[in-house]
Amino acid sequence: MNTTPLLSAVDLHKTFKVSTRNHTTGMLTALDQVSLHLTAGETLGIAGESGCGKSTLAKIMAGLLMPDKGNVLYKGTQLKQLGQKDQIAFRRKTQMIFQDPFSSLNPRMRVGDSISEPFKIAGMTAAIQHSELTRIMTAVGLSSEAANRFPDEFSGGQRQRIGIARALAASPEILIADEPVSSLDISIQAQIINILLQMKIDFALSMIIVSHNLLILRHISDRIIIMYLGAIVESGPASEIFRRCRHPYTEALISAIPGFRAAAASRSELLQDDLPSALSIPTGCRFHPRCRHAVELCRHNVPAMDTYGIDHTAACHLSGKLYG
Repeated sequence: MNTTPLLSAVDLHKTFKVSTRNHTTGMLTALDQVSLHLTAGETLGIAGESGCGKSTLAKIMAGLLMPDKGNVLYKGTQLKQLGQKDQIAFRRKTQMIFQDPFSSLNPRMRVGDSISEPFKIAGMTAAIQHSELTRIMTAVGLSSEAANRFPDEFSGGQRQRIGIARALAASPEILIADEPVSSLDISIQAQIINILLQMKIDFALSMIIVSHNLLILRHISDRIIIMYLGAIVESGPASEIFRRCRHPYTEALISAIPGFRAAAASRSELLQDDLPSALSIPTGCRFHPRCRHAVELCRHNVPAMDTYGIDHTAACHLSGKLYG
């Protein structure tokens, strides 16, 4: 049996040069030694507050952004080592859905033409193009009549359906969705999530879903990765993360879910302070300035990523004491 991950990242590091308020230049750390893997048929959720590096990670995994250090591997081969033909194949096999679908659609093109572009590139006949367009639009809940309309004629939820259809038209193996429902009403969010779940089955997809909404990731993901200030602080099966998390930051995120009752969580764990600036990562455990459990060790020593059970890891000096 082939156990090579479909897509993986090894020690990714990414910084951005930014101008601060006093007009000096600083280096913002978006990713710091991030490693992960996606297996065939899996849905991997990536969670964390805004500014933790989730979107940067998604773009690097999709090949849209290059890391400063580290590597992304597709079926065991580094992306930078792929030949031109294989690079093109990877871009086709790995499709991205963005938070704002309108920005990724040509406002001057009818949506049917936008969705059909991969069909034309593949050299399909007009009849097959029409048949495939109808099939995919129906799969995402769009009428065939919608193909003749322009993006600005649709609601946000309909545009996201168009974005999903456009990604599926390339016959991908991997779908990477960056906050795909965060700008939508709650009722529409559920519809889009259900579409993604059905598409995973119908099109045999592997998926990476980026979201700050842990409840959505709990519903759709096999595994969840928790990020904080550019680093992974916990990773594990979705059910295990909610049943018995191993990091105070994860516990705080779960505690902050309105109406959610978790045995390990309490209202005292709610995050009161803002996320520190990624221009100046705290020493030791990067979460210690916001952690009510922090001790001197946390302020000066970076915690190792320890393993708890099957495929469950966390980086916390006090995990054993806090969670048994």
